[in-house]
Amino acid sequence: MLRFSANLSLLFDEYPLLERFQAARRAGFDAVEIQFPYDLPAEAIADQLQYHDLRLVLFNVDAATLLQGGEGLAAVPERVAEFRRAVAQAYRYAQVLRPAFVNVLPGRCLTAACRPAYWQTLLDNLRFAADQFAELGVETVFEVINTFDMPGFLVDSGRQMLDILDQIGHSHLKMQYDIYHMTRMGEDCAAFIAEHAERIGHIQFADVPGRAEPGSGAIDFSAMFGAIAGSAYRGWLGAEYRPSGATADSLAWLPASTV
Repeated sequence: MLRFSANLSLLFDEYPLLERFQAARRAGFDAVEIQFPYDLPAEAIADQLQYHDLRLVLFNVDAATLLQGGEGLAAVPERVAEFRRAVAQAYRYAQVLRPAFVNVLPGRCLTAACRPAYWQTLLDNLRFAADQFAELGVETVFEVINTFDMPGFLVDSGRQMLDILDQIGHSHLKMQYDIYHMTRMGEDCAAFIAEHAERIGHIQFADVPGRAEPGSGAIDFSAMFGAIAGSAYRGWLGAEYRPSGATADSLAWLPASTV
């Protein structure tokens, strides 16, 4: 049976973040994820998880100004020390929250001539992060983002993700595969997941083109979820979409068996 987690950075944003845990549980979710939890003390998040009997699946290492148009931290040669401080911060949160995964956003490269140096820095930083979180029994993942929403993103295909895994060869490093982003890039997501399920740590989804809930766009999620259920993937599916209205009204896709 498929297992779904609610991304509290996007879902239930009608409420303050600390109230979204209760809303997710009330909607039928057993697990949640947060993009960047660092505005709240880890202990406050842990209290909400325990009180509402929720599992924290994933959160991200801080990426500086990536979402505001910057290059992020993970691939910029001049920012290695800053990236390591961000990993240390995430490590402290992981000690308290014990997520299944910590995600590293590879970031942008805005100068084509710099891509080889950025690529090597990303490999080194991913290896470093995977070593750190492995000490806690937490796996590291990294993801692709489509280059329409985020021009210059360094990793923009499943093939590149596989290349990174092959080059690093770390037993605690896997892919975070995002159906929204990879559909935007023209990939056959169901086929990729079926072929590489054992190398995928976490899957996220939203519909295309608007990044809203399943049923709002062009993806056949009945077929997509069926294909994932028939694959070797046994992880969580993270609902990381922007609801087109109230979150509770966007959950018609959520199987009744999870409610």
